Amino acid sequence: MAEVRFYHLTATTLESALPKLLEKTLERGKRAVVLARSEERVEALCSHLWSYNDRSFLPHGTRRDGFAEQQPIWLSERDENPNGAQYLFLTDGAVSEQMEAFELCALLFDGRDAEALQAARAEWKRCKDLPLELTYWQQDEQGQWQKKQTG
Repeated sequence: MAEVRFYHLTATTLESALPKLLEKTLERGKRAVVLARSEERVEALCSHLWSYNDRSFLPHGTRRDGFAEQQPIWLSERDENPNGAQYLFLTDGAVSEQMEAFELCALLFDGRDAEALQAARAEWKRCKDLPLELTYWQQDEQGQWQKKQTG
């Protein structure tokens, strides 16, 4: 059964949290798909992953780069898994109809944005009716993740 983790961002931004989660993904020997809502957002995240840390490198690509099967991290605005990823990261309110096909799905949302919070609540309710293991994580004041709920 796929695990879906809801990550409630309160202390950091998506741009700060996502690279750290992707680093852990690669450390575990897993591949990832990062799903965003638009091609422009995909390209912005792609640029950010190239420059977020001058001491670290996250190998990744997009449709513009091609060769999806060779990319450990694939960024897309399409609900797809062309690189055979085990982990799915949903950003900016993106949703997937394929969550059950992944080992782990991480839905990251900005807890300071009322619309994003409402969308995440709606997605939690939708996911409760699916054969998924749900957990809810929230950042503390230092930006560390605290498990708050299971569903």
